[in-house]
Amino acid sequence: MRMPNVFLIGGHAGSGKTELSRALARLTGWALLDKDTISQPLTEAALIALGESPVSRESKSYRTLIRPREYEALLAAMYENLRCGVSTIAAAPFLTEFADSGWVRQLRASCAELSASLRIVWVHCDPETMQNRIKVRNQARDSAKLSNWDSYLAGIDLGFRPATAHDAIDNSASSIEDVQSQARALLTRLRND
Repeated sequence: MRMPNVFLIGGHAGSGKTELSRALARLTGWALLDKDTISQPLTEAALIALGESPVSRESKSYRTLIRPREYEALLAAMYENLRCGVSTIAAAPFLTEFADSGWVRQLRASCAELSASLRIVWVHCDPETMQNRIKVRNQARDSAKLSNWDSYLAGIDLGFRPATAHDAIDNSASSIEDVQSQARALLTRLRND
């Protein structure tokens, strides 16, 4: 069995994580795991059970009780694929996780135990492109961001980058390279490393 690869694709809401992940999956045939696809129905049911809005992503209940379980489920599915030798692309914001060098070290160690090669990718773009993408995807979970856009922007670090070696993808509408070209370049770097 050949060594599986894993890409963890992170970025702020609307940066284009899913777009890049889909481009990579189409080019490679690897499994694609998107946090929202995997967890959104359960997240919404849990929030309702807690007496909260099913689209709340700012509440303490979401941040402390539900969000950690979303990431736990995403990583469990990723590890299951890796144990089967299936290369995997996992997309989620990973903001807290990529800022924690201990978390990243543990992840690298877990991937190494499974003989998997890990690549961390950070997708970023300008605020206008982010806002436009969020509007176009039209997800209820984004309503608080859109209705308080200036406050949302003030509360995030647009200059954030992971606290570890990573590939950076500029997915702004004004970027010189489109996401397909950048996905191909990522795969070329993977093969050359």
